Amino acid sequence: MSPALSQTAEGVVLAVHVQPRACRNEIAGLQGDELRVRLTSPPVDGAANQLCCEFLAGLCGLPKSRAVLLSGSRSRHKRLLLRGLTLAEARRALNCD
Repeated sequence: MSPALSQTAEGVVLAVHVQPRACRNEIAGLQGDELRVRLTSPPVDGAANQLCCEFLAGLCGLPKSRAVLLSGSRSRHKRLLLRGLTLAEARRALNCD
């Protein structure tokens, strides 16, 4: 099991390391205990945070409102809650084994 994912009563908490201003939105594998995510958005006015939530929710087949930023709004290291998702579904959608 990946240390980047943990199951809670509400869903799955995902530890993410974000690289803003990338050439495309993509998952770039694991970096330590976090999932590395490259995003096209700059880290200005919360744009990268919003895109991070939308991008990961879309990959998991969730509505964007079910991806919630728990911590790290001003950091590259973030924790997101993917509500209503099981650990197995998240691992499959994000290719975290």
